[in-house]
Amino acid sequence: MTRFLALTLAVSVSNVPAAAAPVVFTDVTELAGIRFDHNTGAFGAKYMPETFGSGVLWLDADGDGWQDVLLVNGTGWPERGEAGTHAALYRNDRDGTFTDITRGSGLDVPLYGLGGAAADFDNDGHVDVYLTVLGPNRLFRGAGDGTFTDVTESAGVGDPGFSTAALWFDYDKDGRLDLFVGNYVRWTPETDLFCSLTGDTKSYCTPESYQGQSGTLYRNRGDSTFEDVTTSAGVRAPSAKALGVVMLDFNGDGWMDLFVANDTQPDQLFENRGDGTFEDIGVLAGVAFSDAGVARAGMGVDAADYDGSGRPDLVIGHFSTEMMALYHNEGNGLFIDEGPRSAIGRSTLLTLTFGCFFFDFDLDGWPDIFAANGHVADDVERVQARITYAQPPQLFRNDGGRRFEEVAAPDTALGAPQVGRGAAYADFDRDGDLDVLVTANGGAPRLLRNDGGNENRMLRIRTVGTTSNRDGIGARIDVTAGGRTRWQVVKTGSSYLSQSEQPVTFGLGDRTRADAVTVTWPSGRVDRLGAVPAGRTITVEEGAGIVDTAPIPAAG
Repeated sequence: MTRFLALTLAVSVSNVPAAAAPVVFTDVTELAGIRFDHNTGAFGAKYMPETFGSGVLWLDADGDGWQDVLLVNGTGWPERGEAGTHAALYRNDRDGTFTDITRGSGLDVPLYGLGGAAADFDNDGHVDVYLTVLGPNRLFRGAGDGTFTDVTESAGVGDPGFSTAALWFDYDKDGRLDLFVGNYVRWTPETDLFCSLTGDTKSYCTPESYQGQSGTLYRNRGDSTFEDVTTSAGVRAPSAKALGVVMLDFNGDGWMDLFVANDTQPDQLFENRGDGTFEDIGVLAGVAFSDAGVARAGMGVDAADYDGSGRPDLVIGHFSTEMMALYHNEGNGLFIDEGPRSAIGRSTLLTLTFGCFFFDFDLDGWPDIFAANGHVADDVERVQARITYAQPPQLFRNDGGRRFEEVAAPDTALGAPQVGRGAAYADFDRDGDLDVLVTANGGAPRLLRNDGGNENRMLRIRTVGTTSNRDGIGARIDVTAGGRTRWQVVKTGSSYLSQSEQPVTFGLGDRTRADAVTVTWPSGRVDRLGAVPAGRTITVEEGAGIVDTAPIPAAG
């Protein structure tokens, strides 16, 4: 796949204040030293998993405070006798470049990988990695130096299914991270079916051709082992076909809930009852089906408060002709899909969106939306002339609450077509603004560096739990500046098969400081901090407040 070396994106956005500088993204994949090609294993048999692509995880693998990259990979099919391929771990060299350190890392194991999630599951201070695989999955314990040990068997989390999305979260608030794994359908090479778009040649089958699979919930026992509590916790759903999962406290009761985006099956909103069990209220909440009562092809998903209501909303990627969903949380247990009435819906009618997430790319304090697009059928243009296999990603700017406008960039790096799949953000160069990495099915990823987002000011916050899990996953952070409060949750998972960085970035616009910062931990403890200057990264420890602070040299 063609790489777009140092191709710059200059964006003209409607309703941008006169003082705002142009927003620029630059494709720096080659310059950064990321040389990776995703292996689908395809050899002409049109096996279903070949269309899925893979995810990307941002994580600090060696504990130096800089975000490293893990690119999940597929491999050849065993009957072909081909040399196996594996995931690629790139160490951040702190100068805008990366070095491939996969060999000898313990992650250099040939697997048909799809996605994953990274967090410190054993509270030892080092990040661990869970990879979803075309059965069985793998858990790697991190040593804190960029090396990992496979502990899947002893931990008991080798889910044997066709696993896709995953996330770590502390659903029972015992201070230990539990694990949810989304599964797709019951497929093997032996049960592969013949499907066709034209009647004469084989095409990739749709998910309706196969029986679904329930996701799996693993409870962390606290001794580096896990218990499968899928049935007892009330999340077993044999017809589910999960592709995206996100954690959110949709009703503000302090217990983390779970949303699962399913492909051609009703989406699920599992409400946490606070007693170790969940109830699927997706239908009652209005998020299971489209407005027409149809189960859509749910792909990636994310949650954030995009309009300052104090409640988390949802964005979901869908198939072409279905439009992305933008569910607004009404605060009464109901969600309303604003997608069809907004630029989000109009602009995504013909795209097939996989990775999607909220992030504040221009640091004005309002969450924007990124979408990674690409079709699953490489011959789709034979039957649908207006829809292409490779599709450009999309960026939607939040104009201040309830309105989004697409950033048009047809002749730039962002406008270049790609068979997009996973997508995640991180401030990899530590200049204060958020950069994006997008994976491609059967091709090369693109690292899009945000050049100019830090014209506005920001505050970055890293959490360290003590009574709560060490990463502070599930902590809610409220930042007040200029009379307005913004908030985010420290989380794992979301998007499609991917995970963005754990440190949280708050855009402050032109404000020179945050007037107040409040961290509400999963344990229930609340740490209230005083004013904090903008343009800094702070580390907040549960019960101790700010324990480290450092300036962001390039911050505006």
